[in-house]
Amino acid sequence: MDLPVKFFPFIYWVGLALALTLSVYPASGQESRYELFRSHNAEMAKVQPSWMGPLIQSDARLSQAVRVSVSKSTWPNAETISYGNNHGISLLAGTRLQFDLDPPSFFRNHSGTLRDGFGNAGTQVKWRIVSGNAEHGNFAISALLYHAFAPRVYQNQMLTSFYVPAVVAGKGKGRFAMLSELGGLLPTGKIAQQGRGIEWNLSAQVHPASKFWFDVENNALFNFAGPFDGKTQNLLTPAAFYMVRRKDWGPEHTAIVFDGGMQIATSGFYFYNHNLITEMRVLF
Repeated sequence: MDLPVKFFPFIYWVGLALALTLSVYPASGQESRYELFRSHNAEMAKVQPSWMGPLIQSDARLSQAVRVSVSKSTWPNAETISYGNNHGISLLAGTRLQFDLDPPSFFRNHSGTLRDGFGNAGTQVKWRIVSGNAEHGNFAISALLYHAFAPRVYQNQMLTSFYVPAVVAGKGKGRFAMLSELGGLLPTGKIAQQGRGIEWNLSAQVHPASKFWFDVENNALFNFAGPFDGKTQNLLTPAAFYMVRRKDWGPEHTAIVFDGGMQIATSGFYFYNHNLITEMRVLF
């Protein structure tokens, strides 16, 4: 583990401890803890934009939700189904911190050489640096640190624990929004077998009707060290979103979003292709 990665455990655990502490901080006045918990998304709507969180890349905003996802991808001589797709539950701690818990996904491999098994369980801390709603600039900038734990059983993702530090930014104008994410994929060991990477994602989004969103994402992974040193995987991901909500819906109410898309390789080198993703989000 080189020097920069050594700092991530400290940053990660301090951030997670702070988020957990703030999430259970006693409510003031007449508001119960339950009412405070349910009002988190409504409070965030006052200080950040209202675009839809992208399908692949991280959102520059903070939100409280559960994501249930399944993906099906193809790659040379194999097909893989991921039950979970590395998503779980996101919880807010005030208006600055979000922490996520992602249970290990189960991978079903239709392959003669790969066994079925679980991926890495992970958690994430996200810090909202600055943002403004539609009346105050319609933008957001956040920093995040994702940590995936080392596998305990045969699994289908990284061979060791790893960290993903990233900065995410977005800007909206009317019915359109642009979002971008820049981060690193940093395993804590076995670099010769799995290497490192830099991730850069860019999304263009349009909101044509009250319940519909469409976006196109470009997902790039630049590989360094390891067996894929110098190779770049680039995927183009068109996606659509539909929100189900009550007629008098407000940010304080629950909503369900059905969304899906497909990652299509546009580079000669790729780990997987035609990754069909279907998902349901419950915003609460």
